[in-house]
Amino acid sequence: MPADRWRKDRTAARVLRLLLGAAGLVLMGTGLRLLAVETTPGDPQRVAVWLGGVVLVHDLLLVPLVLAAGLVLGGLLGGGPGRGVLRAGLVTAGSVTLVAAPALLRPGAVNNPTALPLDYPRNWALVTGAVLLAAVAAGVWRRLRAAARRGRPAAPPPP
Repeated sequence: MPADRWRKDRTAARVLRLLLGAAGLVLMGTGLRLLAVETTPGDPQRVAVWLGGVVLVHDLLLVPLVLAAGLVLGGLLGGGPGRGVLRAGLVTAGSVTLVAAPALLRPGAVNNPTALPLDYPRNWALVTGAVLLAAVAAGVWRRLRAAARRGRPAAPPPP
């Protein structure tokens, strides 16, 4: 890649990163203002506890599970171009699971059938399956493309 194009791409990425960061700061500020102004006394503390719980679940449950699955599957698939896609698929599936967990783990019968009217376990399975299927397809495509660049057919992963 010529040096001029590399600089332009890098500058464009930097500008995009700054714009997205600014948009994120505006949204966080809006959320904090709504939390401070639009809630009843005690709600901000409950939200802080909930957010702390989310961080703990992410760091103590999601990350170790994704890393373990990545190690196992990465060892089975071998290294190569599909490894990043595998990680992205696992992180996305884990995040979908965390978002769906309250609906999946709700205790007891639903007193108000309009509150959670959908079949959440089925929908979670469909979304997670679609994410993992897309990750597998992208990984296979990357592996085939890398093999074509080298001018030879894709070798199966080592045993």
